[in-house]
Amino acid sequence: MPSAPVRGRAPYPVGVVHLLGAQDIGLEFPTRHLFTDLTIGINSGDRIGVVGRNGDGKSTLLRILAGRLQPDTGSVVRRRDVTVGMLDQADTLDPEQSVAAVVVGDRPEHEWAGDPRIRDVLDGLLGDLDRRSPVGELSGGQRRRVALAALLAGDFDIVILDEPTNHLDIEGVSWLADHLNRRWRPGDGALVVVTHDRWFLDAVCTLTWEVHDAVVDVFEGGYAAYVLQRVERDRMAAATEAKRQNLMRKELAWLRRGAPARTAKPRFRIEAANALIEDVPPIRDTVQLQQLATARLGKDVVDLLDVSVGYSGDSGEPVLEHVEWRIAPGERTGILGANGAGKTTLLKLITGAVQPDSGRVKTGKTVKITTLSQQLDELAAVDHLRVRELLQTKRTEYVAGGKEQTPAQLLEQLGFGAALLSTPIKDLSGGQRRRLQLLMILLDEPNVLVLDEPTNDMDTDMLAAMEDLLDSWPGTLLVATHDRYLLERVTDQQYAIFDHRLRHLPGGVDQYLQLSAESDSRAGGGDGPVTGGEKGAAEDGRRAAGASRPEPKISAAQARLINKELSAIERRLDRLQTQVATIEAAMLADSTDYTKLGEHNARLEQVRGEQAELEEKWLELSVQVE
Repeated sequence: MPSAPVRGRAPYPVGVVHLLGAQDIGLEFPTRHLFTDLTIGINSGDRIGVVGRNGDGKSTLLRILAGRLQPDTGSVVRRRDVTVGMLDQADTLDPEQSVAAVVVGDRPEHEWAGDPRIRDVLDGLLGDLDRRSPVGELSGGQRRRVALAALLAGDFDIVILDEPTNHLDIEGVSWLADHLNRRWRPGDGALVVVTHDRWFLDAVCTLTWEVHDAVVDVFEGGYAAYVLQRVERDRMAAATEAKRQNLMRKELAWLRRGAPARTAKPRFRIEAANALIEDVPPIRDTVQLQQLATARLGKDVVDLLDVSVGYSGDSGEPVLEHVEWRIAPGERTGILGANGAGKTTLLKLITGAVQPDSGRVKTGKTVKITTLSQQLDELAAVDHLRVRELLQTKRTEYVAGGKEQTPAQLLEQLGFGAALLSTPIKDLSGGQRRRLQLLMILLDEPNVLVLDEPTNDMDTDMLAAMEDLLDSWPGTLLVATHDRYLLERVTDQQYAIFDHRLRHLPGGVDQYLQLSAESDSRAGGGDGPVTGGEKGAAEDGRRAAGASRPEPKISAAQARLINKELSAIERRLDRLQTQVATIEAAMLADSTDYTKLGEHNARLEQVRGEQAELEEKWLELSVQVE
């Protein structure tokens, strides 16, 4: 059974160094208490992901820990000489400074070019920018990347990041995860990050803080482990949590069934997950969805036939060239590509917002396409209405997932409580407006839905709710996003734009990242001249790539020995898991005896420490026999 979350603090192994602590923190706003008597700590080796609903205080908590905001009560204490670096969402860069000056200061090139960390950061985040350009000439997304690069180029004991994946494409998010995993030796440094990118949380974090209702619950592991533990917590909660529990159980079902990379876990953890989701139906009935979509769409949706398009004023090079794509009824497709590769242009060709320079776009007669754009223009004209009044302009009943539901019931699936129905649209938060925008689009009953970066302003709970709603939607779905988790969650296949061409990716996002890396390698790492520091970084990358090549296959005799050892480890893990359950039952029985509770807790930590060591050994051995 997964362990229950620890409120306010997590148990840490003996020998770690306490870096920073918040003691009895309280913070009150005019309309609510954000935190009350909150005690939380950061230790060396912590890699913490912070999740929670928008408005519950995630960013505020980071600012308190970084010393940028003083709480009303309590205090934050740092260990002597501990340094903290923070990336927040405010843009504070000097527009007159050059990119290089912001990142490396006034250090001469021969100094910073010899620093592998700085070379890695410059190549990973700013390879497409002229480092001599003033910051004031950059776009908002580019300025955000410069600020992130400036922070990562520094040497801090604790790095605090508030939405660092914003404005990063999939390659950038993958690079950032790899950089943070390599930045410190195991057990050194600490990371605290707020992000809605759930793939990133799984790739980087070993602890999860859930901020809710003026408290912080601490869970072991990244997002997938957090979902597993939260499902167990919700299963034991009151009946009023039933809807939330079912949603998270469905999320867990996808984590186990939809992402093969997440199955490389010890057997007893897989069995624990299976026990929780054994009665959860499949995420999507593909055949049924295709039949429904075919009935509404017919055989023809949208065909792109040898389509090319460019923009006037360009140097003659097209944005897209000779694209051939026949979109099928019920198809659920993700579109990948670097920033500026032409993803939005491709979607506009499909919707008819852009006409091709050559070739033809053929649209079926019964096709009704609707786009969830990156902006919120659809709500601008109805800002003066209350949510309830806007819903009254639609039909009174809709069929979703085989059931008749009112617009208010559908909106409840997206996290709107009854009180919000009377709220003026202009007073809704960005995430609430985004959810309302999605619902109003679905209530128009399109049969082709185009999502262009739909995750803006949404927290992890709301993303899960949106995905749950899309699961029961029967039409054709096209998604362009840098959110890898969402892409793998709601689509069944992926295409990518490379060199102005559209390419199918049977291997999904992993294949895209591999092809992108090969393309960068062939291009020599960039279009501009390569400095000595950049050459060194390229050589470091080649050495790292060589180091990551798989070792030769082991012999049959070695494989038998390893499998025997794996079986022994699994039996030991089963026994330890039984001990955990026994100790937890004893703690519950002795809940009023603090002396015995302390003894039980010490024993529990000892058993969990042994579990962690065995799991690590199991993973190392299992890789050798794959």
